[in-house]
Amino acid sequence: MKLSRKKKKEQTTEYIAVSSTNNKYKIKNPFSEDIMINHKKSDIKIFDDENGFTYILFKKKKYLAEIVEKSQNKYTVLINGVSYTFTIETPISYKRKKYLEKNQQRSKTEMVEAPMPGKIVDVLMEEGAKVKEGEALLILEAMKMQNEISSTVSGTIKKVFAKIGDVVNKEDVLIEIERD
Repeated sequence: MKLSRKKKKEQTTEYIAVSSTNNKYKIKNPFSEDIMINHKKSDIKIFDDENGFTYILFKKKKYLAEIVEKSQNKYTVLINGVSYTFTIETPISYKRKKYLEKNQQRSKTEMVEAPMPGKIVDVLMEEGAKVKEGEALLILEAMKMQNEISSTVSGTIKKVFAKIGDVVNKEDVLIEIERD
């Protein structure tokens, strides 16, 4: 008698990565070796070296990458010293998140918090200045790397709490912005 085992068909699950500036990227699991951006195969490769460091290879340039924080579905990664925060959502949780954001009472002010502990090495904005979403606000040094902290909203700087030389903890309020 011959025994055979049917292979289970792998189930593909789709996720949506959402950046702090609300850019979204679709990811399918199980992950393949190919990385797709806007439904096109990219030439991005992710690999570890013999010392355990993770790198991203893009257009023949190598970038050091590290996951700094993971909390539920929210990730903060450091790529060549620049901090990026994003969430990973299922299509259903993404729709729910968008629905809640749309129907939520928005605060007139936005608090910019330190994404990690570190030292303030430069403050690029002063109170009363107009700022656009994505514009650099200050430089935070953490783990011997300088990280540009950017605005997540457009508006006017209402209050700057951070000063050059300040040592801050994760989630300390650095700047308050009044939305346009």
